[in-house]
Amino acid sequence: MSEPTVNRTVLVLLDPAGEVRPSVLELLTIARSLGRVEAVTLEAPSVEALALLGTYGVETVHQAELPAEVRGDARHLSAVVATTLAAAVRLTDADVVLAPSTFAAKEAAALAGRELDAGVVIDAAGVAEDDEGRIVGTKRVFAGAWDTSSRVTTDVAVLTVRANAVVPQPADAAVTAEVEGFAVAVEGVLPAVTQRTATVRDSDRPTLEEAAIVVAGGRGTDGDFGPVQDFADALGAAIGASRDAVFEGWFDRYVGQTGVTVAPRLYVGAGISGAPHHRGGMQASQVIVAVNSDPEAPIFEICDFAVVGDLADVLPQAAEVIRAHKAAQ
Repeated sequence: MSEPTVNRTVLVLLDPAGEVRPSVLELLTIARSLGRVEAVTLEAPSVEALALLGTYGVETVHQAELPAEVRGDARHLSAVVATTLAAAVRLTDADVVLAPSTFAAKEAAALAGRELDAGVVIDAAGVAEDDEGRIVGTKRVFAGAWDTSSRVTTDVAVLTVRANAVVPQPADAAVTAEVEGFAVAVEGVLPAVTQRTATVRDSDRPTLEEAAIVVAGGRGTDGDFGPVQDFADALGAAIGASRDAVFEGWFDRYVGQTGVTVAPRLYVGAGISGAPHHRGGMQASQVIVAVNSDPEAPIFEICDFAVVGDLADVLPQAAEVIRAHKAAQ
């Protein structure tokens, strides 16, 4: 990525638990192309996390010191995260804030933007600077049909960036990341967390929202997701479904305008017709492969590679070839 033309500070929001996931590494990669990168967190990062941050050029991690009465789940309420971001910007005189495009981070970014009187771009697919040194966020809108550019003209720019915007790249030279605490005053009445349900995720499989490769099954599976899962395992991919497949009870999460919106580097739709609702949730994918027995399936209109055939025959053969190729490497 190109070197910044303006001397600026870029703050990157870490995950609530202090983890450094691939989406955060992407943000750090983008941040280095814009200026000097620092991080902000609400929890103490582990030794391993600090070492990883150092390899991506982060010298300073600002850890919020919240009031004693703000504890437990309340520490990660959007209002608290927003106040922390605003305080960190004032502390560091940062010009740019980058955050992942999770639902919680997007809400916090909007609230922080209001408090800072900043320009806010949500769900950016890319971040760069223009010839005048202004921050520009690119987005895909109208179900991935249009590409737009939003130029931030305020002193502070706040952006949430979708996963897979760039390939994470460590800094040319690693640094030592140091943690510095800073006090955050949380004012006003906070919402009360009355119930919290933790979702158990398969640690061996990437999350659907952040995966670089997504394999999704639809009505064409007839309820048998075995070939989809086996093919996804061969690729190291996340698994999704069409809305119809979820409504039939065949899977638990669907890709679509009212479901999960994804933009992986590779999207494989198996047995999915490509209704507008589904296309709106995956059309921003970089490469789209469709497998369908119907040669007139609408998804073939937007895919890069089309395979006309029964997924129960196509996917096992493809998985076998992929595994053989990996073994040969």
